[in-house]
Amino acid sequence: MTNGAVALLETLRNAGVDTCFMNPGTSEMHFVSALDGSDMRAVLALFEGVATGAADGYARIAQKPAATLLHLGCGLGNGLANLHNARKARVPLVNIVGDHATYHTQYDAQLQSDIETVARNVSTWVRTTARSEDLARDALEAVSVAIGPPAQVTTLILPADVSWTEGARALEPKARPEPACADDARIDRIARTLGSGDKTAILLGRRVLLERGLVAASKIAERTGAKLFCEVFPTRLERGAGLPNVERLAYFAELASVQLAGFRHLVLIDAKAPVSFFGYPGKKSYLVPEGCELHDLVRVDEDAVGSIERLVRAVGAERIRPRLQPPSRPQLPTGKLTGPKVCQALGALLPSDAIISDEAQTSGVKLGAFTQGCPRHDLLALTGGAIGQALPVAVGAAIAAPERPVVALVGDGSAMYTLQALWSIVREGLDVTTIIMNNRAYSILNIELSRVGAEEPGPKAKAQLDLASPPLDFVKLAQGMGMRATRATTAEEFTLALRDAFTAPGPRLIDAIIPSEFDGLKLRALPTGLDMLQRLPSPLAKGIKKKLGL
Repeated sequence: MTNGAVALLETLRNAGVDTCFMNPGTSEMHFVSALDGSDMRAVLALFEGVATGAADGYARIAQKPAATLLHLGCGLGNGLANLHNARKARVPLVNIVGDHATYHTQYDAQLQSDIETVARNVSTWVRTTARSEDLARDALEAVSVAIGPPAQVTTLILPADVSWTEGARALEPKARPEPACADDARIDRIARTLGSGDKTAILLGRRVLLERGLVAASKIAERTGAKLFCEVFPTRLERGAGLPNVERLAYFAELASVQLAGFRHLVLIDAKAPVSFFGYPGKKSYLVPEGCELHDLVRVDEDAVGSIERLVRAVGAERIRPRLQPPSRPQLPTGKLTGPKVCQALGALLPSDAIISDEAQTSGVKLGAFTQGCPRHDLLALTGGAIGQALPVAVGAAIAAPERPVVALVGDGSAMYTLQALWSIVREGLDVTTIIMNNRAYSILNIELSRVGAEEPGPKAKAQLDLASPPLDFVKLAQGMGMRATRATTAEEFTLALRDAFTAPGPRLIDAIIPSEFDGLKLRALPTGLDMLQRLPSPLAKGIKKKLGL
């Protein structure tokens, strides 16, 4: 017998959870003390949103859960935005949240709160363990539910006295059954649809965006003529030379409608029917074209990769060669630095097997076009739309795959949400190159302001979206946390800094000073242009979209 904290750590390790991202407080001190007797890797974050985002990034690359250790309801609340992103990403993640001792809660102390209510916003499984001897059992259940399928966020609440009380015993996990594939009737029905000759698209999501799923999807497309799309913000997309190139749905609903126009059938494979990111006056929220029939291949609790491979056989595509992206790189850019030139330089220099944590929003709109022929790499996107994800996700990805270079591509406004991640990157010695797309504005919100039908903004409204005064000095901010950093205002300066970062692995930051991609007349014309694009004949609209690289 041992105390609860020791048994909990040993049980987590038995279940395959070997990394914990944490920001502990008084109620978690017995857990912290027990780390010295465990081989659990403990990663300190200076803000809970970094811990939760890092656990998300870790799960995306490691394909297994990490744990977080958070302090009471306030600490959990600080981590909610990136737990929301993790929930939308459908990754496995186990929160351990400390609570007051069971006998202390009656006094409503200063930090007392309803942790379970906070946790249910992002967790499908929540439990408060009341007895030390139940802790290992509850921990195994938390891990099992997190792994799924479907993968999900779970929260185990750990009262301080349950942690310090003797009488606990670590447990081993039981064998897990393999998930079933989609049933034969569903597969045969979708195979007939794909073979009907009707114009059909396939929308790929979460678990079929790695190599096996992409190759299977490409075989189906080559055999049947179906068009392949993937989600707007994929959890993890393997891409680059030697892999099938899949077109991502656009963020702007008007552009996504152009992409989907004319299809009679839309086959969903581990994806949801597309909807607009927000509701807009006079615009569609549901983006499936009128008259287009939906077909859902796989449920979230079924084997998505196994199901798509069975669909390959059902359409007779076993011997079909997938269409693979040939190697290609853009030329190095020159002249004044812009967002597209940052993406162009990244495409010219990206190392093999890199991981890109992308939260560049408007400034990174050309990233996909400039990197599609690069050496094979992973793209991790902003799954839930809550900004402040890119830096923490990069931390977790780098810890999950220390042999792989990681690039965090992030806007200046987004970076300030979780800038403390830079300290964790330096502390852990991670090979992360952080690129700040510094246009000194919340550029995406300037665009949204023009799209929602709000009145012409005056100086007070515009000031709420402006980051120019005082200007953020990311070089000094990074250096203050021990990170090597440089500023670039020209394409040549940026290229030199990026090449240096990739040549000498380790923590590095480049503050890329760029203009906003959409401002002035271009910003004012954007809503009208998007509306007009939808009214053009479909082939012409798609051609314009492709030419613009959107």
